[in-house]
Amino acid sequence: MLVSEFDYYLPEELIAQQPVEPRDQSRLLVLDRETGCIEHNEFHNLLHYLKPGDTLVFNDTRVIPARLFGAKQETGGKVEVFLLSRTTNDDWEVLVKPGKKAKPGTIIEFSGNLRCEVLQSTDFGGRIVRFQYQGIFEEILDSLGETPLPPYIKTKLTDKERYQTVYARERGSAAAPTAGLHFTRELMESCKHRGVNLSFVTLHVGLGTFRPVAVDTIAEHVMHREYYSVPEETAALVNKTLAAGNRVIAVGTTAVRTLETAGTSGQLEAKSGWTQIFIYPGYEFKIVKALITNFHLPKSTLLMLVSALAGREHIFNAYREAVDKRYRFFSFGDAMFIR
Repeated sequence: MLVSEFDYYLPEELIAQQPVEPRDQSRLLVLDRETGCIEHNEFHNLLHYLKPGDTLVFNDTRVIPARLFGAKQETGGKVEVFLLSRTTNDDWEVLVKPGKKAKPGTIIEFSGNLRCEVLQSTDFGGRIVRFQYQGIFEEILDSLGETPLPPYIKTKLTDKERYQTVYARERGSAAAPTAGLHFTRELMESCKHRGVNLSFVTLHVGLGTFRPVAVDTIAEHVMHREYYSVPEETAALVNKTLAAGNRVIAVGTTAVRTLETAGTSGQLEAKSGWTQIFIYPGYEFKIVKALITNFHLPKSTLLMLVSALAGREHIFNAYREAVDKRYRFFSFGDAMFIR
């Protein structure tokens, strides 16, 4: 299967630059993955499509201010360091721009009490760096770092919390699990009152989720690893849901990847580790029965994932209709419920 088969036309003006207020006022396209039938609604009416006994699985990762700006100690040259994932207490996998001269041994200074040394290069063009600092690293990062927004968002975000879900708690992501941005606390409470279960996993979004596909054939693409964790209570609840014949509904593609990584046997295991799972058409889902998601970039691994769940033809029909009806696309855009 070719990457070019997952391209589509999107007018630039449909790329959402700001989130809607309140969060749950975005539009909702509902796609039946068996028949391809499409309905149009609004996200605050999501309960209309949920049933008692369903289990929603959210990714509770929290975006960190992952973009740091500094200068090379030796030359004073300006450098941007983008944090991807922590490998040990003070060692991080990062992207460096410009990266060609960021060779092992290079010292990058960000402030009087924060600098890092480049230790080695990675297979994906990144670097492993070791931070040196005085004080508490997270507090320093909060004061110096910037919350990264995707490059297609050109408008500055006035409220940084709008790029966090209302349930975000586990720090570590370089990008938000954006399907969850549509949920308000009130909507989540309404779900519980309806008899819908709420559960949480963690996947720290890194390079694997947003790295472009640079090959022609899908099977040649290799996902970058990302850290995930499934707690005991989530595993027990998901397995109980499946045993009862009810739906496990992932909120976002990162929740899908976590559930399918830890559920290869058809039962969800409580575990943590690193995943490189790449889901594209032909994949057989073990855990996930339905998905709440946003509209994804052309030729992206996320578009391939939703096509695996609903079928490429159904997805592309839905995307064409979304463009025709002027839905808002990508991180701050509207939502899709694949049921």
